[in-house]
Amino acid sequence: MTAYKNFETGAIRTQTERSQYSEHSTPLFATSSFVFDDAEDMRASFAEEKQKNLYSRFSNPNTTEFVDKVVAMEGAEGGYAFSTGMAAIFSTFGALLSAGDHIVACRSVFGSTHTLFTKYLPKWNIETSYFKVDKANQIESVIQKNTKILYIETPTNPGVDILDLEYLGAMAKKHNLLFIVDNCFATPYLQQPIKFGADVVIHSATKLMDGQGRVLGGVAVGQKELIREIYLFSRNTGPALSPFNAWVLSKSLETLAIRVEKHCENALKVAEYLEQHQKVNVVKYPFLASHPQYEVAKKQMKLGGNIVAFELKGGIEAGRKFLNNLKMCSLSANLGDTRTIVTHPASTTHSKLSEADRLEVGITNGLVRVSVGLEHISDIINDLESALKA
Repeated sequence: MTAYKNFETGAIRTQTERSQYSEHSTPLFATSSFVFDDAEDMRASFAEEKQKNLYSRFSNPNTTEFVDKVVAMEGAEGGYAFSTGMAAIFSTFGALLSAGDHIVACRSVFGSTHTLFTKYLPKWNIETSYFKVDKANQIESVIQKNTKILYIETPTNPGVDILDLEYLGAMAKKHNLLFIVDNCFATPYLQQPIKFGADVVIHSATKLMDGQGRVLGGVAVGQKELIREIYLFSRNTGPALSPFNAWVLSKSLETLAIRVEKHCENALKVAEYLEQHQKVNVVKYPFLASHPQYEVAKKQMKLGGNIVAFELKGGIEAGRKFLNNLKMCSLSANLGDTRTIVTHPASTTHSKLSEADRLEVGITNGLVRVSVGLEHISDIINDLESALKA
């Protein structure tokens, strides 16, 4: 794999070796298995004396190309691709933890990750202690003798809070913890957690990496020896990314930089517009000077991302009415699409939580999350304005 100095070039020019047909664009390798020259070739390949594809649950030219691109983007040593982002998260924990281990995590994590921590990992005697996003300086109070992993996502979902990667990386090193970061909202174009001490970086490739709402996928990249454990776990449990989805995602990465630039440009304009609106209490966007962690965001991110969170005056009913009066923006649980997507967490994705539990992670009754797309900015703002007027 050739290393390219510039992000955009690596995203386009990193590819698998060409076949005998000398194709310019990598073809789809829609095969479940691979053949060998003879018995010795097969033996040596399974003994890992040769680097060959054995079976597409283990590796495939398309998944290899996709992983190689993300590895280069994040500055990692290795990686493995998964069927979904949650498969990447679960497999990482499954591979690196043992019964009796302990996790320290920020309370502001994706809902399915929280369920994994509170409902499923405890079945194997793996417990989690949380710290609040605005209390990261108190993290040492929840670290235990059996703590093995420090896990965060930044920016957080859906509150768009920012955690200081440099500070947390130093804490992980001080206490000999594995530092694992969900970098989905930022993408490797805006932020590379490994530079700040992360050992493993995880993405839901379904989001901005695909960017067009077509396929599911996930990826974990990081230190070679840790990825080896994740690979072996996944090779035996089977959460592999399909060759077709890998092929789509690898092509999507070729336009990641230019897409994310425009997403961020539009998102900042949306945030600035909402901050001045009389029906909005507060706006959260990492590159707004009013964001509580603005200086940290500027230190570790190239731009602010495509997610804007804002609180409507009027609570749950105002949120529902706002969604019902949108004409162009999509109502969906996804994010990172070319199309602008709006959700009201209190009445939808987080409605089963008590109000106290929602408030603990910053989800007020009037909170709205906007995944700002690539439509013309005036059309996005006009649609938001008409819904706010209603």
